[in-house]
Amino acid sequence: MKRIMLVCSAGMSTSLLVTKMEKAAEARGMEADIFAVSASEADAKLNDAENPVDVLLLGPQVRFMKAQFDEKLAGKNIPLEVIDMKDYGMMNGESVLDTAITLMDQ
Repeated sequence: MKRIMLVCSAGMSTSLLVTKMEKAAEARGMEADIFAVSASEADAKLNDAENPVDVLLLGPQVRFMKAQFDEKLAGKNIPLEVIDMKDYGMMNGESVLDTAITLMDQ
């Protein structure tokens, strides 16, 4: 099972995107734990050794935090990317899931 973490400012605006990504994963027969957290909750999730995160996607509204997350992820082998603004705005769960899969396969 792959764990995909989305980070936004409050953890609320990405919940619809999470739902769409879950539906896309289910349609592909992919087992995935996809969840959204606020930026302040992200550290606890990243440090949870029992449930490691496989990929971290930042919402466009927190793209300014990418450098901070790059530092936090140094040496953890967790890929990080900012969600494409168009995909986010359209709530294109299929495309965002594709991005997550591509990052995990690198």
